[in-house]
Amino acid sequence: MLHMLILIWVIFESTSEVLGSINSYCPHHHLQQFDRKFELKTDRFWKFQEHSNKWVEVELPYDLTTCRNGNCTKVGQINNRLEKMEKQYDGFQQTKKSEKVKEVEKFHVDLTLRKRVSLTKISDMSIWITGESGSIYERFWNGVQWVIGPHDLPISAGLAVSIFGVNHSILALSEAGILYQLQINDGSQPIWVELIPTTDQTTSEEHASPVQLLAGVVSHDGMRVYFTTKNGTLLELTELEPPRWVDHGQPRDANVAAIADVASFRTEIVYTISSVGDLYEYDRNSKPLWKKHVWKDRAARDLRLIPSRGCYIHSLNGDHSISLFLLTKDGTLVERRLNKRKWKWIVHGRPKDHQLTSVLPALQDETNEKLFSLFLTTSSGFVFEYRTNIHPAGHGQEEETPDAWVNHKHPLNAKAARGIGGLQFQVGRLLFALDDGRIGELHLVGLGGENSGPTHHATSRRKPSAKYTWSILDAPESEGWNAEYCTEHRGPTNCIAGTKDDINDQGTRRSATRRPKGSQPQQNYLLPRTSESLSEKSSDSFDLLAEKWTKNSFRLRVMHGGRSFFLITVDGLTFEYLYTGDVWLWLRHESSTPTKGAVGNYNGSLYLVDNYGSLLIRERSSQELAWTNCTALRRGKQVIGGAPWDKFLGQSMKTTTEDALFFVSKTGRLLQFTVALRKFKWKNCQNPPDTKVASIVDQETFRENIVFVIGTNGRLYQYNKVTELWHEHHQSQHLLLSRMPGTATRPSPYSLIGSLFMISEDGGLIEYHWNPWDGWNWVEHGRPDRGVTFTTTPGPCFEGNQLFLVGSDGRIYLRYIEQDTWKWRNCGFPDQFDRDGKVNSKNGKGVICVDEELALEKEVEDVKAIDKNCDPKVASTKPIQFSEDAVVFELRDGRLGEMRQMEDSNWIWSRIIVTPTSLCISDYWTALAS
Repeated sequence: MLHMLILIWVIFESTSEVLGSINSYCPHHHLQQFDRKFELKTDRFWKFQEHSNKWVEVELPYDLTTCRNGNCTKVGQINNRLEKMEKQYDGFQQTKKSEKVKEVEKFHVDLTLRKRVSLTKISDMSIWITGESGSIYERFWNGVQWVIGPHDLPISAGLAVSIFGVNHSILALSEAGILYQLQINDGSQPIWVELIPTTDQTTSEEHASPVQLLAGVVSHDGMRVYFTTKNGTLLELTELEPPRWVDHGQPRDANVAAIADVASFRTEIVYTISSVGDLYEYDRNSKPLWKKHVWKDRAARDLRLIPSRGCYIHSLNGDHSISLFLLTKDGTLVERRLNKRKWKWIVHGRPKDHQLTSVLPALQDETNEKLFSLFLTTSSGFVFEYRTNIHPAGHGQEEETPDAWVNHKHPLNAKAARGIGGLQFQVGRLLFALDDGRIGELHLVGLGGENSGPTHHATSRRKPSAKYTWSILDAPESEGWNAEYCTEHRGPTNCIAGTKDDINDQGTRRSATRRPKGSQPQQNYLLPRTSESLSEKSSDSFDLLAEKWTKNSFRLRVMHGGRSFFLITVDGLTFEYLYTGDVWLWLRHESSTPTKGAVGNYNGSLYLVDNYGSLLIRERSSQELAWTNCTALRRGKQVIGGAPWDKFLGQSMKTTTEDALFFVSKTGRLLQFTVALRKFKWKNCQNPPDTKVASIVDQETFRENIVFVIGTNGRLYQYNKVTELWHEHHQSQHLLLSRMPGTATRPSPYSLIGSLFMISEDGGLIEYHWNPWDGWNWVEHGRPDRGVTFTTTPGPCFEGNQLFLVGSDGRIYLRYIEQDTWKWRNCGFPDQFDRDGKVNSKNGKGVICVDEELALEKEVEDVKAIDKNCDPKVASTKPIQFSEDAVVFELRDGRLGEMRQMEDSNWIWSRIIVTPTSLCISDYWTALAS
């Protein structure tokens, strides 16, 4: 009571200043949540100055004070949330124990090596990128904005790993080691044509086993490209029309594992690194052709180089000096320097607690002729700048530059990809591949970013006091992100020449990069908080939660659209409702264990889970139906549920060798089960660090390669199956989601616009909407009536704007859009059918959906039961989309009700489907499936 009185006194006595936030991210209506811990979600606050009668933004940290009779006392402080998040993310923590404060050593986790990612600059207006998914896309400046163009290799070629710009041509290297050239066919369409390496030394035996290329480096003049091969040799492509190859062999007793650099001032010299870590120099005009660079210093003999690209600088320490910067296997920066005809090794070291993995030279800045910079990435995703002095006369080259290592860190909630070198775009602008599949631009403040095109060199000179900042550039859907491809239509997103928005077009055309002022789209994606480990005490409550939503969410599953669906009864029986061409009938599928739900459908096989958590497949083998226990396979897992919806079966489905279904394990983890070509394989995708997975919202319907899930903490997460990374989506502290699955809707496959629909913890409808103009936004739709809540998974959704929901009152509600406004319709329940499923009404028609306003005006009539075994109200079971214009619901009495869309787009209860287990039935026809 004393604490409450003090709190009330502080609130009412704080009259000197009023603080308010205008950047809080809340839904359209506040969701009331009680007993929730306060969590700061904004970094901008204002105070009201009485003497000027204005609101003034305050700088953080800001002290909260209370004043009484002129005496002011500090009662709290507002800290900078973003700085706090970044410190936690980077591993900076401080612990205070027994009045003693000590700093905890930073802990940096090594990232996964991305083997398919590359950045290639073709021109100032064109950057080509290969993603971790093996896709190829181009970032092109069309005069108005940056657009994305796809250039994927044909499916038969496999995945791409790198791009080369050689002699005005584009080359691509596949993961299989095959080189392709982009050419224009007779129809003026670009196609990829295979280039087969052939040399003068080629024998008939070598023809049988073609040369497999591993990596390549383009010469500084852009006319030739050198490759390393699987056999450890150095191969050169000297001409393209026709292709001419030269095999330079390999060093004696060593191989060519990587090309460090192709010298710029002497085109015949190539520096390579062996797999052991030794540096070699190839000079076609000298004898011997290969020379090994040895370490004479005994202390440095143990240093071995990483087989990776290096950095070659001319005249850094004199007019005729040569500097080759390389990295050792322990992440140290070293230099091989030639000055006054003498070679020497110089060790430059590395930042404390970091291991360097790639090196990139920065373009020389004309405004600062005394410093030269290298940009390096670390194994934990940081970017460092190494500054060294330039000595034109070759004097004082051993002097160490003060503050040589500058830590540029990484973008917020993202890290630089490990081992992938950056790309110098322009002076003061560098691109880095990020570990999550996007691109990070490190640029001078006010110089670059998503909406900044190529700038002239004269306007981009670096000021000595200028600072670098990060911008995140979105990636296309192939990497699991939100960048849309360019179009052939006139407008700002045209692939060749963009035109600005027509201000007289009333907003029908909008720039794809237009966002609200101050909007930071990357702030929607948060790295999951690494809090304390999950408590095992919550396992019982998790089991109860899983038991509830498994029964409600997976009782019905479509097998073949419009012809067949499965029903799992409360008693664990499995029935199939099948149309044979002239009659509908029920088939019973006998199983050795009771089934709990149907959790997936792929290529004509149904995936079910039994009472013990085993994943079963019901499929046809030869002429008979058979069961397959997937949990009994190697590393098999027990599951409780899967994705709530399958991609609509009436549409053509793209199948790949990577096709997989996702499930939730009995321990709250996300499981990936590869099903393509029946090469079954389990994979544990784990769970977000601070929560278990409660349910799957969507699998790759809304975004390719992305699985959206809801955690047991009521928050939304996503898993990227390409990068194998988890991200948390930003939510207001007022918004908690129920643990039931959700529904994804994306009206057009050619646009990424769409929504995820979920149910809030208090039973209201929540939408998470994305469009290219505003990014992600939470929208609260609420409930059609104060006394109604939603009790099961929302859906299905038709045409992207008609969503069905089951109310706690047993009625069906339709959320639809009319003239750009969301409205409610009450579809009721099928009370005008008798127990045989025939219409029993005066007009001989079923119940149609009516606007909720009209429904409220009508007098509520009591439903007179046909008999005690019949209850036509709708049960809390997830319905199914049976066809393009039909949806099926389960009724409380065990029967099924079907709604169909009429010509005027309204919906009507069309029929009742009697089931074998319902007591509200007169007769049924069932057969044993075999």
